[in-house]
Amino acid sequence: MLNQFSRTELLIGEDGLNKLKESKVAVFGIGGVGGYVVEALVRSGIGSIDLIDSDKFSITNLNRQLYATRKTLGLYKVDVAKDRILDICPDVNVNVFKTFYMPENSVLFDFSKYDYIIDAIDTVIGKIELIVNAKKNNTPIICSMGAGNKMHPEMFEIADISKTSVCPLAKVMRLELKKRKIRNVKVVFSKEPPIKTFYTENIGNTNMLEKSNSGQKIHNFVKKVPGSNSFVPAVAGLIIAGEVIKDLIKS
Repeated sequence: MLNQFSRTELLIGEDGLNKLKESKVAVFGIGGVGGYVVEALVRSGIGSIDLIDSDKFSITNLNRQLYATRKTLGLYKVDVAKDRILDICPDVNVNVFKTFYMPENSVLFDFSKYDYIIDAIDTVIGKIELIVNAKKNNTPIICSMGAGNKMHPEMFEIADISKTSVCPLAKVMRLELKKRKIRNVKVVFSKEPPIKTFYTENIGNTNMLEKSNSGQKIHNFVKKVPGSNSFVPAVAGLIIAGEVIKDLIKS
């Protein structure tokens, strides 16, 4: 009898579908990359998925994020993603966490219960913490490197972090992982040199204190905003999802 996964079953067989149905994955970051990861995993038959992101959709997300529409502006990304997932496949077990993942809240997550971790967040500290916890629990993880300031999706590659080049984020990650003697981390990265952008955004008073000889000073922090488009983050996300699905059906 035909069902929504009949075409997928022709490629991976009944056993492959059952493995996906029995798998539980966590996607950290439901943005330009993570949204497409989630979409592909759910349409492939993943049985259980946790979505972790504290952001709400804003006007600047409309150019590249799958779940961003005029109707979803101001809504939590994880809530919108959950509604869409259940419209696609009501049988999926979906859990949402409105959390900005950092070392101080990593205790909220039991990494041993996941079959795969997908890192689609932006902060180096958070990415390192994800990898550390995945390694402690022998849980497979794949990490997205930089997808901003790029125009050539065909230049993405899947590699061990030690084999990466060009990507500035991958360079920082290599150094930080080397300090911690962590090896064998699968990533998706691009060899395209980033395009230089000049727009900066004042992100306001962070209430962080910087110590100096004259005492403690509170600063307004300014961040560089990367350029992005509708197709580069999407391709990175789909590459990641494809790798996760292939790994899960082989396990």
